Formats: sequence, structure tokens, C-alpha cells
Amino acid sequence: MLQRYLLVWLFALSLVAFFWPTWFAGGFDPFIASKPFLVQLFAVTMFAVGALLPQEEIRQVFKKWPTVLGGTAVQYTAMPLFAFVLANLFNLDADTKLGVILVGCVPGAMASNVLTLTARANVSYSVSLTTSATLFSPLIVPLVLYVAVNQTGMDRAAIAQDAFKLLIFQVVGPVIFGHLLSRTIKQFETFMSQWGPVFANLSILWIIAVVVNINHEKLQSAGLLLVGILVLINFLGYIAGFSAGSAMKLPDGMRRALTLEVGMQNAGMGAGMAGQLFPDSAAIALPPALYMFGCMMTGTLLAQFWSKKTLAAAAQKCDAQKEKPDADPASD
Repeated sequence: MLQRYLLVWLFALSLVAFFWPTWFAGGFDPFIASKPFLVQLFAVTMFAVGALLPQEEIRQVFKKWPTVLGGTAVQYTAMPLFAFVLANLFNLDADTKLGVILVGCVPGAMASNVLTLTARANVSYSVSLTTSATLFSPLIVPLVLYVAVNQTGMDRAAIAQDAFKLLIFQVVGPVIFGHLLSRTIKQFETFMSQWGPVFANLSILWIIAVVVNINHEKLQSAGLLLVGILVLINFLGYIAGFSAGSAMKLPDGMRRALTLEVGMQNAGMGAGMAGQLFPDSAAIALPPALYMFGCMMTGTLLAQFWSKKTLAAAAQKCDAQKEKPDADPASD
């Protein structure tokens, strides 16, 4: 139920986080209190993701490596480029610009796998893309940040190095460890298959809620320009994914999976990274938090559109077969 209505829970929890300082001014704030533990929460999320990865999906990454690497290349080329160009084109302030670029360079979201299923597309390809992008993230994300931070006056080498360490120890490491543990201990695999999605989704929801809580004043003044830029990045990502899928001559199911994967960035990861890499600049985490809402909404709508389209086509085909006259019986 949590995973099925993830968008609803995202809105509900973030709404509570947004109004908590107003409702309970001066009182205990669970979101602020949990901020020091976001590092551990982030690692738990990726550990759960790794534990949930079927062994077959790992094989698919190697078995279908041209299409998987091709899709990953599209994501790590198009999205950082869109974010970098638009952030500079509209002359955003330094913190907001860095937050937008962070949105563009993180890997695809786990939610895209769920929505790929809703869209009646190729889930195996979607999971393979997410796995590939996550494993490549320690190479791509620090490189993009190294270029982006150059414009802010920060120590870009130190930021890139910190990003690399963070992604190794909090993303790739937990994913690999969770996967190996799940493959080794059958009881653990059974437990995680039932509760892993709950742990992963609750962790991401709480991370986003904490970011919303911390930035509730900035959210009130978030301009339409920032929202418009994030929406544009999202739609350009969908277009890039669909176009690349067509260029690679992928079947319709794989093309849909690639479209959702490219457009739906792991903004929860981006928000978590921003809080750790730039603790003195809370505004950097704002664009990833906003993008999480946007891509979940547009991704859900797109997946539902494709699902209805597929069902309508199947019903039309079934009706056509029923109306087709039987062949004339052979004469004796």
C-alpha cells in the first residue's frame, strides 16, 4: 500500500513537515531532531535497494549490456546537460544553481521501476538501468560537481572527493552488501522481500520531509522560475529517453522504461547528498526536494496514460478478432 500510493504519502508527510514549525512553534520537532541521522537513514535505503535486487537483474546488466549502457549513457549525458544549461541560462543564484545541477547528475529513481510496472513496460530493463546508473554514480556525480562547483568559489576538488566517498560508502557499498547478504541468507532474503520496500520508501519519504521542514521558509518564497526550470528538465528528460529508445530501435516496453528512467531522477538521493556535502547551504537541497514532487507526479500520470493506452489497444484487438468472420468450411 505504501509503494502503491507513494505520491500520496509523499504529499502528506511533506505537508506535515512543512507546517510543523507553525503548528508546534517552540516545541519538539522530530524532523529537526532526526537530521543528524540522515546519513545512516540514507545508507539503510540503499542497503534495502540492494537486498531487493533479484539476481537475474544483475545478470541482465551484463547480458544486455549494450542497451543498458546505452540507456545509462543517455541519462548521464542528457540530464546533467539540461540542468547545467538551464541553471546558467536563467542566471540562478549560486546555491539554487548547484541544487538544480545536482538534480541532473544523480542516478535514476527506484520509483521509476514501480511506475514502469504501472505503465505495462519492461520492468527488467528498468531495474537494470537503475542498477547500472547507481553503480556508475561514484564516477559521474563527482565529475559533474567538480565542473559545477568551479563557479561558486568552493574547493571543487574537496567537494568532488567527498561526493566520491559518500557515493561509495553510502550508495554503492550498501547496495552491494545488501545484495550479497540477500543472496547468501535465504531467511534474510524472505524478510527483505516483504519489508525491504517499506524500509526504502519510508527512508526516502523521511529524508524529503526533513528537507522540506528545514527549508519551509524558502519553499514559501520559491519562485515560479525555479519550478518552471525543474518541470522543463523533467519533460526534456522524458523526451530524451523516448527519442534515444527510438534511435536504439528498442521495443515499445523498453522505450517506455527508458523514458521513465531518464526523466525520474533520484532526487531523494540528491537532497540527502546536498545536506551532507553542503551543510551550511540548506538551499542547495531545495531543488531536489521540489523535483521529487514533480517527477513523481508527472511519472505517475505518464505511466497511467500508457497503461490505459495498452489496455485500450488490447480491448480493440480482442473486439476485432471477435468480429472477424469465420473462414468458410472446406467443401467435401
